[in-house]
Amino acid sequence: MKLQRPILWGGVSLSLGLWLFDSFSHSLEGVGEVGVLGAIALGTGLWWYKQRSPLPAKVSAPVDRETLSKAIAGVKEAIAQLATEAENCEAIGELRSQQEQLSAQLDRQELRLLVTGGKAVGKTKLMQLLQASSQQFGKLTFTETEALFSKTDSDRQVKPNLTLEDLVIFVTTGDLTSSELNHLQQLAIANVRILVVVNKQDQYLETQKATILQQVRNCLEGILNKDDVVGVCAAPAPVKVRQYQADGSVQEKMEQPMANITGLCDRLSHILATEKSALVFASTLRAANGLKAEIKTLLNQVRRDRAMPMIEQSQWVAAAAAFANPVPALDLLSTGAVTGQLVVDLGKIYQQKFSLEQGQAIARTLAEQMVKLGLVELSTQAITSILKSNAITFVAGGAVQGISAAYLTRLAGLSLLEYFQAQELTSDLSSGDKLAQLSQTIKQVFEQNQRMAFLQSFVQKASDRLMSSVNAKIPVNTQA
Repeated sequence: MKLQRPILWGGVSLSLGLWLFDSFSHSLEGVGEVGVLGAIALGTGLWWYKQRSPLPAKVSAPVDRETLSKAIAGVKEAIAQLATEAENCEAIGELRSQQEQLSAQLDRQELRLLVTGGKAVGKTKLMQLLQASSQQFGKLTFTETEALFSKTDSDRQVKPNLTLEDLVIFVTTGDLTSSELNHLQQLAIANVRILVVVNKQDQYLETQKATILQQVRNCLEGILNKDDVVGVCAAPAPVKVRQYQADGSVQEKMEQPMANITGLCDRLSHILATEKSALVFASTLRAANGLKAEIKTLLNQVRRDRAMPMIEQSQWVAAAAAFANPVPALDLLSTGAVTGQLVVDLGKIYQQKFSLEQGQAIARTLAEQMVKLGLVELSTQAITSILKSNAITFVAGGAVQGISAAYLTRLAGLSLLEYFQAQELTSDLSSGDKLAQLSQTIKQVFEQNQRMAFLQSFVQKASDRLMSSVNAKIPVNTQA
């Protein structure tokens, strides 16, 4: 799960940075304009270098039949779990059909190749040439994507269908751009087999061709084998030819050079001869993982629908307890008994078995993390500020403590919920390393639930509940 740094920490860092810049700028007055510009240039250069320097992609190990069989079995188990927890889910039939198709892929003979790349790099012509030579490759199916990296596609992640192909032929025309490099890194991380084809070699001098190829190979070091970067000329431009006649005259005409994709065909033939089964297994594994993720999304929604009423009930129980016994400063650990039971209840929904003692230990860990992150103080201050606009509610004893207890209990519950959803379907939370991950989840949940509109709505709802409980305890004078 990708977590964004909370706005709170970003604001503090920005304020500190501005103060440091203001202080430091006075010390630069004697350095002169040239020194400042030099520092700016150096900083810009470092930034550019970081953008251009690829991080080594963590490429997965080759997939064997046993690994794939286990993955397909995991999909089958996930479907069974979904059927158990959501008997009326309409998608179960289609999911089972897709799972059966995965099993049939194990012995597939026809390979799927996809040709992709940016605009005007020669994808269509290259695919036509490969199709014309397909007899030497065996059973192949070629597909071409729309041009990547257009304005409407600049922020899009790797298209799902790319990861389902057996082999991707990525076409470029020279040194890789940052967008192309990032795209290739994503494919490599997804364990997609890639061939990078540098097309339009006719646009370079003979001495430049080798240099361009080497630059691309250097850029992809740690991502691709150097042999998987090849140069081609799929549609060379016509060249002007001069012919000198016997009478001394000169005739000029345009000739169309032959396309040259020999290097690509040779490399492709070698890969298909030595890696055919591995290509099928890898693409089928990606399909299995994608299907399992789809099932997990459905299952998480079912579980969330069951979990939210429990979280809401626990937050109001915590609110009532803190409201009835207000203290000068909210002690988050005092709500551990309530939150401990919530941990146990949520654990049952997410297939995590906790005793009440274990639940209370996890609740204390959540509470301690909230205190360390400063969320208790920040939440109490925000709630106090909102309550000040309602004098009647604010003067009610324990209102701040009660609402804060409800809010923090909600954060704890949602943090557990988000954490469970990000894990495997039967993950174990009892290990220390996984408990440490809760801190980042708490930050994210706090950011999502700290928006003023939500906080104001929550405070109003909590205030109404607390005041209703107070009014219910006030004796009503029935005498005229």
